[in-house]
Amino acid sequence: MSPTTASLAATPQPTQIDVFSPFDGSLVGSVPCLGPQDVPGLLAIARQGVRESAALPRHRRASILERTAQLIERDAADFAGLIVDEAGKTLRQAEKEVKRCINTLKLSAEEARRNAGEVVPFDAYEGSESRHGWFTRDPLGLILAITPYNDPLNLVAHKLGPAIAGGNSVILKPSELAPLSALKLVQYLVEAGLPESVVTVATGGADLGRALVAVREVRMISFTGGFATGEQIARGAGLKKLAMDLGGNAPVLVLEDCDLGAAVESCVSGAFWAAGQNCIGTQRILVQASIYEQFRERFVELTRAMVLGDPGRRETDIGPMITEASARRTEQLVSEALVEGARLLCGHKRQGALYAPTVLENVGHDSRLWREEAFAPVVMLEPFDDLEQAVAAANAPEYSLHAGLFTRDLSLALSLARRIEAGGVMVNDSSDYRFDAMPFGGSKYGSLGREGVRFAYEDMTQPKVVCINQLD
Repeated sequence: MSPTTASLAATPQPTQIDVFSPFDGSLVGSVPCLGPQDVPGLLAIARQGVRESAALPRHRRASILERTAQLIERDAADFAGLIVDEAGKTLRQAEKEVKRCINTLKLSAEEARRNAGEVVPFDAYEGSESRHGWFTRDPLGLILAITPYNDPLNLVAHKLGPAIAGGNSVILKPSELAPLSALKLVQYLVEAGLPESVVTVATGGADLGRALVAVREVRMISFTGGFATGEQIARGAGLKKLAMDLGGNAPVLVLEDCDLGAAVESCVSGAFWAAGQNCIGTQRILVQASIYEQFRERFVELTRAMVLGDPGRRETDIGPMITEASARRTEQLVSEALVEGARLLCGHKRQGALYAPTVLENVGHDSRLWREEAFAPVVMLEPFDDLEQAVAAANAPEYSLHAGLFTRDLSLALSLARRIEAGGVMVNDSSDYRFDAMPFGGSKYGSLGREGVRFAYEDMTQPKVVCINQLD
């Protein structure tokens, strides 16, 4: 063994993960750092959870979810403060996320009560006149949920709520960059009456994730994150259900008959919410040439007026990116686009993890910034004369989540909504609108399953038919 190999082998594995504030680098908290060696112990708890969760009657599942929502509502300020500290979201954005989490849990409680199955009309088919029956929605069993840092509370609720409503057990692996909100949510579920074994939290790095993905007993993996990780999961999962919310590169079309003021305001919000770390954030804005200069002037004016800084201050509009490395990557992507011929309208200034909201135009369609998800406070403007070419440009990426469209012409809006290739088309809104009850997911490459409480619940349950042959 070489000295280098020996030193690597002797390097102790970390026993904990320290969580730091993206804004000032202060220590927010610590969680255990588990590895593949811990998977058997996690599975032992989760197996018990499979039995206990399936045994919970629907009214108990519903009441636990409702009670959790009430407890979070009571302590909403604490949850919002934690999101600000660990994820760097601004206070106003964190407060909105807490409200959405409460709504997600309430929707999940409703699903537990109402979506139990239905009668099957066997006698509607010749030869089955003597048969009667129904199907129920039974739990899958053990679900692995892997969640990101950008919505560290509500995206966890979108996986735990439907899973619990369906009677499943969950191993939850939150992002190691922002795991504390997830842990707090699980604590509140237990306080509300959920058996401790039903949700098993596994905090650790990629090696832990790979080991959990490969576990044969896992019946479904629900993942929100990037394409590279999603592809690794798909390769390692084996025969399991997969539900994945992956990246986006959202286009917005702004037509000359729109309400210009509303379009500008909505697009600014859609581009820079959560410091642009948002899979449905507005990234490419295609504006009809007749109003392009007016739109650009107003858009840049509003962007320059945004307050960048301490996310804990209520007046702050944009906080830090999750890490300084993320901000540096963004800085590099923009610099690369500028070398290629893009024009900077505002922004492109970095201080640590803070990256100023940045607006570009004349970005080449071969640029990485145009083709790939930026996941950063960067937006590109482009004029168009030909609507067909604008739709083609909107549809060019091989993956898509949401798109936006501004026009007063309802007929045209409906026509464009059919032709735009996206999991959702928001009319007279930016791409960044999501209601927690609606189906949510991607289009084209990487589209696997749907979130939105009802749709996730149905993915996390399986129909079971009971058919009675009535013998006279």
